[in-house]
Amino acid sequence: MGTGMTEKQAVPLWRQLQQAISVVEQVASGRSATDALLAVPADLRPAAQALAFQVWRNYGRALGLATGLATKTPQSWVHAALHSGLALLADPQQRGYDDFTLVNQLVEAVKRRAATKHQAPFINACLRRYVREGQALDRMCEGDPQARWNFPKWWIQRVQRDHPQTWEHILEASNHPGPMTLRVNQRRMAPSHYLEQLAAAGISAKRQGVSAVILQKPVPVHQLPGFLQGAVSVQDAGAQRAAEMILDGFAHSASTRILDACAAPGGKTGHLLEMSDAQVVALELDGKRAKRITENLDRLQLHAEVRCSSALEPQTWWDGRQFDLILLDAPCTASGIVRRHPDVRWLRRESDIATLAGIQRQMQDTLWPLLKIGGRLLYCTCSIFAEEGLQQQLAFLERNKDAALLPAPGHLLPSGAAEIGSVADNERLDHDGFFYALFQKTAA
Repeated sequence: MGTGMTEKQAVPLWRQLQQAISVVEQVASGRSATDALLAVPADLRPAAQALAFQVWRNYGRALGLATGLATKTPQSWVHAALHSGLALLADPQQRGYDDFTLVNQLVEAVKRRAATKHQAPFINACLRRYVREGQALDRMCEGDPQARWNFPKWWIQRVQRDHPQTWEHILEASNHPGPMTLRVNQRRMAPSHYLEQLAAAGISAKRQGVSAVILQKPVPVHQLPGFLQGAVSVQDAGAQRAAEMILDGFAHSASTRILDACAAPGGKTGHLLEMSDAQVVALELDGKRAKRITENLDRLQLHAEVRCSSALEPQTWWDGRQFDLILLDAPCTASGIVRRHPDVRWLRRESDIATLAGIQRQMQDTLWPLLKIGGRLLYCTCSIFAEEGLQQQLAFLERNKDAALLPAPGHLLPSGAAEIGSVADNERLDHDGFFYALFQKTAA
Protein backbone atom coordinates (compact mmCIF):
# COMPACT_ATOMS: atom_id res chain seq x y z
CA MET A 1 0.00 0.00 0.00
CA GLY A 2 2.84 2.40 0.82
CA THR A 3 3.92 2.68 -2.83
CA GLY A 4 0.57 4.02 -3.93
CA MET A 5 0.58 1.52 -6.81
CA THR A 6 -2.13 -0.82 -8.05
CA GLU A 7 -2.01 -3.37 -10.84
CA LYS A 8 -3.72 -0.91 -13.19
CA GLN A 9 -1.45 2.04 -12.39
CA ALA A 10 1.45 2.58 -14.77
CA VAL A 11 3.02 5.26 -12.54
CA PRO A 12 3.10 5.81 -8.77
CA LEU A 13 0.35 7.87 -7.20
CA TRP A 14 2.75 10.58 -6.06
CA ARG A 15 3.55 11.46 -9.69
CA GLN A 16 -0.12 11.70 -10.54
CA LEU A 17 -0.64 13.91 -7.49
CA GLN A 18 2.21 16.20 -8.49
CA GLN A 19 0.56 16.90 -11.82
CA ALA A 20 -2.90 17.34 -10.27
CA ILE A 21 -1.54 19.79 -7.69
CA SER A 22 0.10 21.85 -10.42
CA VAL A 23 -3.21 22.04 -12.29
CA VAL A 24 -5.07 23.04 -9.10
CA GLU A 25 -2.46 25.73 -8.43
CA GLN A 26 -2.80 27.16 -11.95
CA VAL A 27 -6.60 27.36 -11.75
CA ALA A 28 -6.27 29.14 -8.38
CA SER A 29 -4.10 31.71 -10.18
CA GLY A 30 -6.67 32.25 -12.94
CA ARG A 31 -5.76 29.75 -15.68
CA SER A 32 -8.44 27.43 -17.09
CA ALA A 33 -8.18 23.73 -16.32
CA THR A 34 -8.34 22.93 -20.03
CA ASP A 35 -5.18 24.92 -20.69
CA ALA A 36 -3.43 23.68 -17.55
CA LEU A 37 -4.14 20.05 -18.38
CA LEU A 38 -2.69 20.42 -21.87
CA ALA A 39 0.70 20.99 -20.23
CA VAL A 40 0.49 17.64 -18.37
CA PRO A 41 2.31 14.71 -20.04
CA ALA A 42 -0.19 12.66 -22.06
CA ASP A 43 0.35 9.48 -20.04
CA LEU A 44 -0.45 11.30 -16.79
CA ARG A 45 -3.25 13.57 -18.04
CA PRO A 46 -6.30 11.32 -17.39
CA ALA A 47 -5.23 10.57 -13.81
CA ALA A 48 -4.31 14.20 -13.13
CA GLN A 49 -7.68 15.36 -14.44
CA ALA A 50 -9.63 12.84 -12.37
CA LEU A 51 -7.77 13.87 -9.20
CA ALA A 52 -8.10 17.60 -9.90
CA PHE A 53 -11.83 17.26 -10.62
CA GLN A 54 -12.28 15.48 -7.30
CA VAL A 55 -10.36 18.24 -5.56
CA TRP A 56 -12.55 21.01 -7.04
CA ARG A 57 -15.72 19.20 -6.01
CA ASN A 58 -14.49 19.36 -2.38
CA TYR A 59 -12.45 22.55 -2.60
CA GLY A 60 -14.71 24.75 -0.47
CA ARG A 61 -14.43 22.32 2.41
CA ALA A 62 -10.66 22.11 1.92
CA LEU A 63 -10.35 25.90 2.08
CA GLY A 64 -12.27 25.95 5.36
CA LEU A 65 -10.22 23.13 6.87
CA ALA A 66 -6.92 24.70 5.82
CA THR A 67 -7.62 27.85 7.85
CA GLY A 68 -7.79 25.71 10.99
CA LEU A 69 -4.63 23.75 10.19
CA ALA A 70 -2.16 26.27 8.80
CA THR A 71 -1.42 29.46 10.71
CA LYS A 72 0.73 30.82 7.87
CA THR A 73 0.12 30.75 4.13
CA PRO A 74 2.81 28.68 2.39
CA GLN A 75 3.96 29.29 -1.18
CA SER A 76 1.29 28.65 -3.81
CA TRP A 77 2.25 25.13 -4.92
CA VAL A 78 2.44 23.88 -1.32
CA HIS A 79 -0.84 25.62 -0.57
CA ALA A 80 -2.39 23.80 -3.54
CA ALA A 81 -0.92 20.53 -2.22
CA LEU A 82 -2.52 21.12 1.19
CA HIS A 83 -5.90 21.97 -0.35
CA SER A 84 -5.69 18.96 -2.66
CA GLY A 85 -4.84 16.59 0.17
CA LEU A 86 -7.65 17.86 2.38
CA ALA A 87 -10.18 17.75 -0.47
CA LEU A 88 -9.27 14.14 -1.30
CA LEU A 89 -9.29 13.06 2.34
CA ALA A 90 -12.70 14.65 2.80
CA ASP A 91 -14.24 12.45 0.09
CA PRO A 92 -13.17 8.82 0.78
CA GLN A 93 -15.98 7.28 -1.29
CA GLN A 94 -14.57 8.69 -4.51
CA ARG A 95 -11.06 7.22 -4.34
CA GLY A 96 -9.59 3.77 -4.48
CA TYR A 97 -6.97 4.08 -1.73
CA ASP A 98 -6.95 4.53 2.04
CA ASP A 99 -6.02 7.60 4.10
CA PHE A 100 -2.54 6.30 4.93
CA THR A 101 -1.67 5.74 1.27
CA LEU A 102 -3.00 9.15 0.24
CA VAL A 103 -1.06 11.03 2.92
CA ASN A 104 2.09 9.02 2.25
CA GLN A 105 1.96 9.66 -1.49
CA LEU A 106 1.04 13.31 -1.22
CA VAL A 107 3.96 13.94 1.14
CA GLU A 108 6.13 12.04 -1.34
CA ALA A 109 4.88 14.33 -4.13
CA VAL A 110 6.00 17.39 -2.16
CA LYS A 111 9.29 15.78 -1.15
CA ARG A 112 10.20 14.76 -4.72
CA ARG A 113 9.87 18.31 -5.98
CA ALA A 114 13.12 20.19 -5.41
CA ALA A 115 11.47 23.57 -4.85
CA THR A 116 9.14 22.26 -2.14
CA LYS A 117 10.83 19.26 -0.48
CA HIS A 118 11.56 21.28 2.68
CA GLN A 119 7.78 21.72 3.10
CA ALA A 120 7.08 17.98 3.22
CA PRO A 121 7.03 17.89 7.09
CA PHE A 122 4.47 20.72 7.12
CA ILE A 123 2.16 18.88 4.69
CA ASN A 124 2.65 15.63 6.59
CA ALA A 125 1.73 17.25 9.92
CA CYS A 126 -1.39 18.99 8.55
CA LEU A 127 -2.78 15.95 6.77
CA ARG A 128 -2.06 13.52 9.60
CA ARG A 129 -3.75 15.88 12.03
CA TYR A 130 -6.84 15.90 9.82
CA VAL A 131 -6.81 12.08 9.71
CA ARG A 132 -6.70 12.05 13.53
CA GLU A 133 -9.05 14.94 14.30
CA GLY A 134 -11.23 15.03 11.19
CA GLN A 135 -14.60 15.04 12.92
CA ALA A 136 -13.69 17.93 15.21
CA LEU A 137 -12.18 19.94 12.35
CA ASP A 138 -15.23 19.24 10.17
CA ARG A 139 -17.48 20.64 12.90
CA MET A 140 -15.51 23.88 12.82
CA CYS A 141 -16.64 24.34 9.19
CA GLU A 142 -20.32 23.58 9.76
CA GLY A 143 -21.40 27.21 9.68
CA ASP A 144 -19.48 28.00 6.50
CA PRO A 145 -21.74 27.72 3.40
CA GLN A 146 -18.69 27.55 1.13
CA ALA A 147 -17.49 24.47 3.00
CA ARG A 148 -21.01 22.98 3.07
CA TRP A 149 -21.76 23.36 -0.67
CA ASN A 150 -18.25 23.52 -2.17
CA PHE A 151 -19.01 26.67 -4.16
CA PRO A 152 -17.74 30.23 -3.61
CA LYS A 153 -19.96 32.24 -1.28
CA TRP A 154 -20.90 34.75 -4.00
CA TRP A 155 -21.97 31.89 -6.27
CA ILE A 156 -24.18 30.38 -3.56
CA GLN A 157 -25.79 33.76 -2.87
CA ARG A 158 -26.41 34.33 -6.58
CA VAL A 159 -28.12 30.95 -7.01
CA GLN A 160 -30.21 31.53 -3.88
CA ARG A 161 -31.38 34.87 -5.27
CA ASP A 162 -32.03 33.67 -8.83
CA HIS A 163 -33.67 30.34 -7.93
CA PRO A 164 -35.11 30.66 -4.41
CA GLN A 165 -37.30 27.57 -4.77
CA THR A 166 -34.62 25.20 -6.07
CA TRP A 167 -31.21 26.58 -5.10
CA GLU A 168 -30.25 23.67 -2.86
CA HIS A 169 -31.10 21.13 -5.53
CA ILE A 170 -29.09 23.09 -8.10
CA LEU A 171 -25.97 23.19 -5.94
CA GLU A 172 -26.29 19.53 -4.98
CA ALA A 173 -26.82 18.39 -8.58
CA SER A 174 -24.01 20.61 -9.85
CA ASN A 175 -21.50 18.91 -7.58
CA HIS A 176 -21.94 15.46 -9.11
CA PRO A 177 -20.31 14.35 -12.38
CA GLY A 178 -22.65 14.48 -15.37
CA PRO A 179 -23.30 11.28 -17.33
CA MET A 180 -21.78 10.51 -20.70
CA THR A 181 -24.54 11.44 -23.13
CA LEU A 182 -24.59 10.71 -26.85
CA ARG A 183 -26.51 12.27 -29.72
CA VAL A 184 -27.56 9.68 -32.27
CA ASN A 185 -27.17 10.85 -35.87
CA GLN A 186 -30.69 10.18 -37.14
CA ARG A 187 -29.50 10.51 -40.73
CA ARG A 188 -27.87 7.14 -40.04
CA MET A 189 -30.21 5.33 -37.67
CA ALA A 190 -32.92 5.63 -35.04
CA PRO A 191 -31.90 5.88 -31.38
CA SER A 192 -33.68 2.58 -30.69
CA HIS A 193 -31.45 0.86 -33.26
CA TYR A 194 -28.34 2.38 -31.73
CA LEU A 195 -29.40 1.19 -28.27
CA GLU A 196 -29.43 -2.33 -29.73
CA GLN A 197 -25.88 -1.85 -31.02
CA LEU A 198 -24.74 -0.63 -27.61
CA ALA A 199 -26.36 -3.63 -25.92
CA ALA A 200 -24.60 -5.97 -28.37
CA ALA A 201 -21.31 -4.30 -27.40
CA GLY A 202 -22.05 -4.81 -23.70
CA ILE A 203 -22.68 -1.10 -23.04
CA SER A 204 -25.71 -0.26 -20.86
CA ALA A 205 -27.66 2.85 -21.87
CA LYS A 206 -31.11 4.42 -21.93
CA ARG A 207 -32.83 6.83 -24.28
CA GLN A 208 -33.78 10.39 -23.28
CA GLY A 209 -35.47 13.00 -25.42
CA VAL A 210 -35.41 12.99 -29.22
CA SER A 211 -31.87 11.86 -30.03
CA ALA A 212 -30.12 11.51 -26.66
CA VAL A 213 -28.74 8.24 -25.29
CA ILE A 214 -27.28 8.26 -21.77
CA LEU A 215 -24.67 5.67 -20.87
CA GLN A 216 -24.74 3.98 -17.50
CA LYS A 217 -20.95 4.33 -17.33
CA PRO A 218 -18.60 6.43 -19.48
CA VAL A 219 -16.53 4.58 -22.08
CA PRO A 220 -13.74 5.72 -24.41
CA VAL A 221 -15.27 7.03 -27.64
CA HIS A 222 -13.35 4.53 -29.76
CA GLN A 223 -15.35 1.77 -28.04
CA LEU A 224 -18.66 3.26 -29.18
CA PRO A 225 -20.17 1.43 -32.18
CA GLY A 226 -19.98 3.64 -35.26
CA PHE A 227 -18.41 6.65 -33.53
CA LEU A 228 -15.58 7.05 -36.05
CA GLN A 229 -18.11 6.71 -38.88
CA GLY A 230 -20.28 9.52 -37.48
CA ALA A 231 -23.14 7.45 -36.06
CA VAL A 232 -23.05 9.32 -32.74
CA SER A 233 -21.49 12.35 -31.07
CA VAL A 234 -20.90 13.15 -27.42
CA GLN A 235 -23.26 15.97 -26.41
CA ASP A 236 -25.23 16.74 -23.25
CA ALA A 237 -28.99 16.22 -23.49
CA GLY A 238 -29.61 19.87 -22.61
CA ALA A 239 -27.33 21.09 -25.39
CA GLN A 240 -29.19 18.88 -27.86
CA ARG A 241 -32.31 20.96 -27.29
CA ALA A 242 -30.83 23.87 -29.31
CA ALA A 243 -31.05 22.43 -32.83
CA GLU A 244 -34.32 20.66 -32.04
CA MET A 245 -35.91 23.85 -30.75
CA ILE A 246 -34.90 26.26 -33.49
CA LEU A 247 -36.02 23.86 -36.25
CA ASP A 248 -39.22 22.64 -34.61
CA GLY A 249 -42.24 23.81 -36.61
CA PHE A 250 -40.10 25.85 -39.02
CA ALA A 251 -40.52 24.97 -42.72
CA HIS A 252 -36.87 24.42 -43.63
CA SER A 253 -35.42 23.18 -46.90
CA ALA A 254 -32.16 23.07 -48.84
CA SER A 255 -32.45 26.84 -49.42
CA THR A 256 -32.78 27.67 -45.70
CA ARG A 257 -29.84 29.72 -44.42
CA ILE A 258 -28.75 29.18 -40.80
CA LEU A 259 -26.09 31.02 -38.85
CA ASP A 260 -24.51 29.15 -35.93
CA ALA A 261 -22.71 31.93 -34.08
CA CYS A 262 -19.93 31.03 -31.61
CA ALA A 263 -20.12 27.53 -33.07
CA ALA A 264 -17.03 25.70 -31.73
CA PRO A 265 -16.49 22.84 -31.21
CA GLY A 266 -19.32 22.19 -33.65
CA GLY A 267 -21.76 20.04 -31.69
CA LYS A 268 -24.78 22.22 -32.45
CA THR A 269 -23.59 22.77 -36.05
CA GLY A 270 -23.47 19.02 -36.61
CA HIS A 271 -26.89 18.55 -35.05
CA LEU A 272 -28.44 21.23 -37.30
CA LEU A 273 -27.06 19.43 -40.36
CA GLU A 274 -28.20 16.03 -39.10
CA MET A 275 -31.75 17.40 -38.82
CA SER A 276 -31.93 19.51 -41.99
CA ASP A 277 -30.55 20.04 -45.50
CA ALA A 278 -30.01 23.73 -44.76
CA GLN A 279 -27.02 25.86 -45.68
CA VAL A 280 -25.19 26.44 -42.40
CA VAL A 281 -22.60 29.11 -41.69
CA ALA A 282 -20.57 28.22 -38.58
CA LEU A 283 -18.86 31.24 -37.06
CA GLU A 284 -16.00 31.05 -34.56
CA LEU A 285 -13.48 33.69 -33.50
CA ASP A 286 -10.69 31.34 -32.36
CA GLY A 287 -8.78 29.68 -35.21
CA LYS A 288 -7.91 26.49 -33.35
CA ARG A 289 -11.48 26.04 -32.18
CA ALA A 290 -12.77 26.73 -35.69
CA LYS A 291 -10.58 23.88 -36.93
CA ARG A 292 -12.33 21.56 -34.48
CA ILE A 293 -15.67 22.39 -36.10
CA THR A 294 -14.37 21.16 -39.45
CA GLU A 295 -12.83 18.04 -37.89
CA ASN A 296 -16.10 17.14 -36.15
CA LEU A 297 -18.12 17.71 -39.32
CA ASP A 298 -15.68 15.60 -41.34
CA ARG A 299 -16.29 12.68 -38.97
CA LEU A 300 -20.04 13.13 -39.44
CA GLN A 301 -19.52 13.43 -43.23
CA LEU A 302 -21.38 16.75 -43.21
CA HIS A 303 -20.43 20.20 -44.43
CA ALA A 304 -20.88 23.77 -43.22
CA GLU A 305 -19.27 27.02 -44.28
CA VAL A 306 -16.86 27.59 -41.38
CA ARG A 307 -15.72 31.17 -40.97
CA CYS A 308 -13.12 32.36 -38.48
CA SER A 309 -14.29 35.80 -37.37
CA SER A 310 -16.16 37.67 -34.63
CA ALA A 311 -19.94 37.69 -34.42
CA LEU A 312 -19.58 41.34 -33.35
CA GLU A 313 -17.95 42.28 -36.70
CA PRO A 314 -20.32 41.12 -39.45
CA GLN A 315 -18.61 43.45 -41.92
CA THR A 316 -15.69 40.99 -41.93
CA TRP A 317 -17.69 37.87 -42.86
CA TRP A 318 -21.33 38.60 -43.78
CA ASP A 319 -22.27 38.67 -47.48
CA GLY A 320 -25.39 40.79 -46.94
CA ARG A 321 -27.92 37.98 -47.36
CA GLN A 322 -30.16 37.66 -44.32
CA PHE A 323 -30.52 34.39 -42.47
CA ASP A 324 -33.69 32.40 -41.87
CA LEU A 325 -32.45 31.11 -38.51
CA ILE A 326 -29.72 32.29 -36.13
CA LEU A 327 -28.47 30.18 -33.25
CA LEU A 328 -26.56 32.36 -30.79
CA ASP A 329 -24.79 30.21 -28.20
CA ALA A 330 -23.29 33.21 -26.47
CA PRO A 331 -20.12 33.34 -24.34
CA CYS A 332 -21.11 33.00 -20.69
CA THR A 333 -19.91 32.03 -17.22
CA ALA A 334 -20.52 28.32 -17.96
CA SER A 335 -22.19 28.12 -14.56
CA GLY A 336 -24.56 25.46 -15.86
CA ILE A 337 -21.88 22.96 -16.86
CA VAL A 338 -19.89 22.67 -13.64
CA ARG A 339 -20.84 19.00 -13.44
CA ARG A 340 -18.38 18.49 -16.32
CA HIS A 341 -16.06 21.43 -15.59
CA PRO A 342 -15.81 21.70 -11.79
CA ASP A 343 -12.92 24.16 -12.04
CA VAL A 344 -15.27 26.85 -13.43
CA ARG A 345 -16.74 27.72 -10.03
CA TRP A 346 -13.27 28.52 -8.63
CA LEU A 347 -12.03 30.20 -11.81
CA ARG A 348 -14.90 32.65 -12.24
CA ARG A 349 -15.26 35.94 -10.40
CA GLU A 350 -18.63 37.56 -9.67
CA SER A 351 -17.64 40.56 -11.77
CA ASP A 352 -17.40 38.27 -14.81
CA ILE A 353 -21.19 38.01 -14.98
CA ALA A 354 -21.80 41.67 -15.82
CA THR A 355 -18.91 41.69 -18.31
CA LEU A 356 -20.23 38.63 -20.14
CA ALA A 357 -23.81 39.91 -20.01
CA GLY A 358 -22.63 43.02 -21.83
CA ILE A 359 -21.06 40.91 -24.58
CA GLN A 360 -24.25 38.84 -24.84
CA ARG A 361 -26.34 42.00 -25.37
CA GLN A 362 -23.91 43.27 -28.02
CA MET A 363 -24.11 39.98 -29.91
CA GLN A 364 -27.90 39.93 -29.81
CA ASP A 365 -28.14 43.48 -31.12
CA THR A 366 -25.48 42.89 -33.79
CA LEU A 367 -27.04 39.70 -35.17
CA TRP A 368 -30.74 40.66 -35.00
CA PRO A 369 -30.56 42.87 -38.17
CA LEU A 370 -29.07 39.87 -40.03
CA LEU A 371 -32.33 37.92 -39.59
CA LYS A 372 -35.20 37.88 -42.11
CA ILE A 373 -38.72 38.91 -41.12
CA GLY A 374 -40.42 35.69 -40.02
CA GLY A 375 -37.06 34.18 -39.06
CA ARG A 376 -36.01 32.96 -35.64
CA LEU A 377 -33.14 33.77 -33.30
CA LEU A 378 -32.43 31.25 -30.55
CA TYR A 379 -30.48 32.82 -27.70
CA CYS A 380 -28.85 30.30 -25.38
CA THR A 381 -26.20 30.14 -22.71
CA CYS A 382 -24.89 27.27 -20.59
CA SER A 383 -25.59 29.39 -17.51
CA ILE A 384 -27.96 29.19 -14.55
CA PHE A 385 -27.58 32.88 -13.64
CA ALA A 386 -30.62 35.05 -14.40
CA GLU A 387 -28.46 37.95 -15.58
CA GLU A 388 -27.34 35.75 -18.48
CA GLY A 389 -30.77 34.22 -18.99
CA LEU A 390 -34.22 35.52 -18.08
CA GLN A 391 -33.02 39.10 -17.59
CA GLN A 392 -31.45 39.03 -21.07
CA GLN A 393 -34.72 37.76 -22.56
CA LEU A 394 -36.78 40.52 -20.98
CA ALA A 395 -34.31 43.25 -21.94
CA PHE A 396 -34.10 42.00 -25.53
CA LEU A 397 -37.89 42.17 -25.92
CA GLU A 398 -37.86 45.67 -24.48
CA ARG A 399 -35.18 46.81 -26.96
CA ASN A 400 -36.70 45.12 -30.01
CA LYS A 401 -40.39 45.76 -30.61
CA ASP A 402 -40.22 43.59 -33.75
CA ALA A 403 -39.40 40.50 -31.64
CA ALA A 404 -42.06 38.01 -30.55
CA LEU A 405 -41.27 35.40 -27.91
CA LEU A 406 -41.94 31.80 -28.94
CA PRO A 407 -42.29 28.86 -26.49
CA ALA A 408 -38.96 27.79 -25.01
CA PRO A 409 -37.84 26.17 -21.73
CA GLY A 410 -36.20 29.25 -20.22
CA HIS A 411 -33.84 28.03 -17.52
CA LEU A 412 -33.07 24.33 -17.76
CA LEU A 413 -31.54 23.50 -14.41
CA PRO A 414 -28.89 20.84 -13.79
CA SER A 415 -30.02 17.23 -13.55
CA GLY A 416 -33.51 17.94 -14.77
CA ALA A 417 -34.79 20.31 -12.06
CA ALA A 418 -37.50 22.43 -13.68
CA GLU A 419 -37.61 26.09 -12.66
CA ILE A 420 -40.94 27.40 -11.39
CA GLY A 421 -42.66 29.25 -14.24
CA SER A 422 -41.11 27.24 -17.07
CA VAL A 423 -43.37 26.04 -19.86
CA ALA A 424 -45.22 22.78 -19.35
CA ASP A 425 -43.08 20.75 -21.73
CA ASN A 426 -39.84 21.44 -19.86
CA GLU A 427 -38.73 17.81 -19.77
CA ARG A 428 -37.11 16.50 -16.61
CA LEU A 429 -34.05 14.97 -18.25
CA ASP A 430 -30.56 14.38 -16.90
CA HIS A 431 -28.81 17.40 -18.38
CA ASP A 432 -26.59 20.34 -17.58
CA GLY A 433 -27.86 23.85 -16.88
CA PHE A 434 -28.87 26.05 -19.83
CA PHE A 435 -31.02 29.00 -20.76
CA TYR A 436 -33.09 29.11 -23.96
CA ALA A 437 -35.11 32.00 -25.40
CA LEU A 438 -36.59 31.77 -28.91
CA PHE A 439 -37.50 35.00 -30.73
CA GLN A 440 -39.34 35.45 -34.04
CA LYS A 441 -38.85 38.58 -36.12
CA THR A 442 -42.11 40.30 -36.95
CA ALA A 443 -42.95 43.11 -39.34
CA ALA A 444 -43.46 45.49 -36.41
